[in-house]
Amino acid sequence: MEDLSRFKQTYFDESAELLEVAESGLLRLTPGEVDSDEVNAIFRAVHSIKGGGGAFGFTELVAFAHEFETVMDGVRNNTVPVTTELVDTLIRANDLLGQMLAYAREGDPAPAGTTDGTVAALRHHLSGGTPQVQAPAAALAAPAAPAPAPVYADDEDDEAGLFGDAMAAIAAARAAEDPVPPGKLRWTIVFRPRSDLLMSGNEPAFMLRALRRLGDATVECHTDALPNLQDLEAELLHLSWTVTLIADADVDLDKINDVFEFVADDCDIRITAEAPPPTAPEAPPPVTDPVPVVAAAPSAVAVAIPEAPKVESPKAEAARPRPNGGGAEHAGLTSHTIRVDLDKIDRLVNMVGEMVITQAMIAEHVRELPPGEFQELLEGLEQLAQHTRELRESVMSIRAQPVSSVFSRMPRLVRECAATTGKEVQLVTSGETTEVDKTVVENLVDPLTHMIRNSIDHGLEGPEERERVGKPRAGTVHLSAQHRSGRIVIEITDDGRGINRPKVLSKAIEKGLVQPGATLSDEEIDNLIFLPGFSTADQVSNLSGRGVGMDVVRRNITSLGGRIGVYSTPGEGSRFVLSLPLTLAVLDGMVISVGEERFVLPLTNIVESLRPKAADLHGLVGKCDVMMARGEYVRLVYLHQLFGIPGAVADPTRALVVLVETEDGSRLGLVVDEVLGQQQVVIKSLEANFRRLDGVAAATILGDGRVALILDVAGLREMSRHMDSRAPRPPSSPVAALPAPALEPV
Repeated sequence: MEDLSRFKQTYFDESAELLEVAESGLLRLTPGEVDSDEVNAIFRAVHSIKGGGGAFGFTELVAFAHEFETVMDGVRNNTVPVTTELVDTLIRANDLLGQMLAYAREGDPAPAGTTDGTVAALRHHLSGGTPQVQAPAAALAAPAAPAPAPVYADDEDDEAGLFGDAMAAIAAARAAEDPVPPGKLRWTIVFRPRSDLLMSGNEPAFMLRALRRLGDATVECHTDALPNLQDLEAELLHLSWTVTLIADADVDLDKINDVFEFVADDCDIRITAEAPPPTAPEAPPPVTDPVPVVAAAPSAVAVAIPEAPKVESPKAEAARPRPNGGGAEHAGLTSHTIRVDLDKIDRLVNMVGEMVITQAMIAEHVRELPPGEFQELLEGLEQLAQHTRELRESVMSIRAQPVSSVFSRMPRLVRECAATTGKEVQLVTSGETTEVDKTVVENLVDPLTHMIRNSIDHGLEGPEERERVGKPRAGTVHLSAQHRSGRIVIEITDDGRGINRPKVLSKAIEKGLVQPGATLSDEEIDNLIFLPGFSTADQVSNLSGRGVGMDVVRRNITSLGGRIGVYSTPGEGSRFVLSLPLTLAVLDGMVISVGEERFVLPLTNIVESLRPKAADLHGLVGKCDVMMARGEYVRLVYLHQLFGIPGAVADPTRALVVLVETEDGSRLGLVVDEVLGQQQVVIKSLEANFRRLDGVAAATILGDGRVALILDVAGLREMSRHMDSRAPRPPSSPVAALPAPALEPV
């Protein structure tokens, strides 16, 4: 029972991935632009879910998946036209299939009538498609006189080849006598499924139909195992088939085996090939190990096939990977991926974190050794530090995931929001392969959902309004991701009307969030949309109006150690910028001292450290101190003032200035006492264990056991902007005065 549960869990995990494949394919399925590869991928996904469900006895799930699969098969064969209504129905069917999987996972039956509406819609589209070609009545009778070998139409009635063994035998004999056309290859496929194949949800007719699409196929059905009518069990399969396939040379063994990909372990499949004869007579080479001929069935004609490719057993062939180039020498190789429980990865990450702390403790004690001694020990510790770093990077790469797993959900959201609001919306994505820690990826779904809804509902205009102002009817929402300064930056941009600041301010005053008569900057007004309970919607709808969406966004992003910024231009659109840490486990940092305190700066933010000359320091009257560095003025931030640390060096000419860069490219100069050295540190959430602090991203444990705060550079910049106007400049700082307007380019 334990093993069965494990297999079920694997089935449900794989089914979740297949549902995502099907949904992404359905969202790209548009009338008039049907991609056959996309349709086949959707069909295979549904078929795989159905087959696995049948193996575990999920009868309700299998029955619904069969209806879904039948319509997709009609789309594959161009008998069901692709319309917008069909795509909507298929998307609902995919959602319902996910619900059926959830019921199956919990072991609960689906409520009565759960699938009735969707099944009726699927059957409606199936019946409304192009009528299937019916075989003429004359063809259903045995031929009274010799006739050409029958070539059956690709229709459902003849899919199983039920026109009789006699005609099939004649066709097989003639096919064997006829030469293979130039450039073609004749394949003989013997397909003997197990009797319980139908109970696993697989349909042999689909496989035979797939073989027909590879070339000219003649299907021979064998009924020798068919029992008497009184002994017949409808759920068991008593038929087998031999298919003679004449296909182009590019149809290889891999393509034929792909047809039986899902039933390889439940069938006896034998495949042989006959190459076309040479154009010029040649002396036959001595044959020392002729290829044996496999008898397809008692009625089939045995033909000696020279130079037949080696055909493996079904299980060996199923286990063999199928690279694009064929590559028979790779037979027997298994998959290069495995499934690992997330708890095991989390434990591994925690152990690596403890190793990093222990290595730092050892390095701290080694510094106390007499110089010039214990060289071998020091070299060993250097190697240990290098190996620890490589191990940390490898483990972090295991946890890293591309944001495409989140981005792929957004087209569905945009489609639904556009339908609800009556707007025309185009979603453009970029940077989907950008990788970030799995924990960050999991927590991105809700913020992005709320922000895209906000962009469509509040930001974009209706089609008519857009045309009046000279914009395209369809609005554009651009979702992008990229790495910047050791963080991941996600931007949501729209080309709508922008934030209506007068309306936002009046709503905030009306709700008591802002005092009447208050003077706010544009940036402060824009940030009012993140306040709890704030909304500019006149009516509550399914998309907005309750004032909880953007509040949830800021809360979720802040809990991950991230930030959110909004930039809007009236009439042109808005841009929301999310900045998040790449990992929540371990980072490379520089340890600095301010007074008696120790802090850690992320290494990716540091540009350089220097001790400035007095001539490079200037003061902005009533504002802040700046320093000339590399031809530009940089704002100075005194950490001892921000955090109230006594005993620190206040004069930048006697202290050190660490130049740091934020993700938006702006620079700061942090005044510190000393730079103690580079160190890997384990990130400990301060908010989870204490509370959130401005200018602090997290905490860590140093090698000597002391707790150090990991600084947030962008947060320090915001703190300094608010404190510079209030905090007096240290009297010992030799700074010359500059006029206040010079603050703008800082």
